[in-house]
Parts: sequence; structure tokens; C-alpha cells
Amino acid sequence: MAEVELEGWQKKSEEHQKQYKNFLQRADKNKVLKQLPDLHEEAFSKIDCLQCAACCKNYSPRFKTPDIKRISKYLGMKEGAFIEKYLCLDTEGDYVVKSSPCAFLGEDNFCSIYDQRPSDCHRFPYTDEDVLLKRPAITLKNSTFCPAVYYVLERLGEK
Repeated sequence: MAEVELEGWQKKSEEHQKQYKNFLQRADKNKVLKQLPDLHEEAFSKIDCLQCAACCKNYSPRFKTPDIKRISKYLGMKEGAFIEKYLCLDTEGDYVVKSSPCAFLGEDNFCSIYDQRPSDCHRFPYTDEDVLLKRPAITLKNSTFCPAVYYVLERLGEK
């Protein structure tokens, strides 16, 4: 089994998009789902999110009602004030952050609300769950900016 080279991964991910798309379309779901927990762990043993934070710098999670309630309470704000200060509605009617990078991301790439973060942030990059297969468009997009998704797709392609 070849080691996945992370040097220059963005360019390789770009070059492999068609390959990933084909793989995701024909993958044996049960076989892949069994492999994901180990591959997820393996990826994060090699990748430090604090060195990257591209997800927090360029994209927004959805802030669902429980997230808004929990985070606004944590910040000692009324929900309406929290929404007004930090969020806006996207084209799909979901609350997302008003600006990039995320207002809760520090210069050190640490999240100031990490323990209270939205469930989308907690679950991202979905490399240990069926979203990887169920939502191939999201997986392909994520593989262009998240080295962990790139890593997992490369390893799945080897098997």
C-alpha cells in the first residue's frame, strides 16, 4: 500500500476529480463504510487542522436552531442579537456566517466556540460517515480544500 503524499495535494486533488467522481458513483457502499473509521483516523494522524483551517476561512457551516440556541447562550447573547451580528440566510434558507473567515476563528486557527461549535463543524469533513457517499457533490468540493478528504479518497481509490 503506497503512502499518500500530502505535498502538493491541492493540485493532485484537482487532477483526480473525475477519478473520485467515478469512484463515488460505483463504490460498494457497505465496503467503503467499513473502511471509513480507520481511514478517517489515519488521515487525522497525519493532518493537523490547525495548520490549515481552510474550511473556517472560506466556507460556512449551517447554523441550525439548536446550534443558534446553544452558541448564543454560551456567548451570553439573545438569539436574535446573535443572528443579527454573525449570521445571514443563504440561498437555501440556511443560516450561515456573514463573512469569511468565520468570526469565531482566531489568528492561531483556534475556534473561540470550539466546544459549542455548530454540528456541521463537529461533523466536518464527513470522512467517517455515509455523507461521503450520499452527497458526492459535497465530497468532491470538500476534496479541493480539505486535505483529509483528499487523503481518504486517495486511500479508498487504492483498495
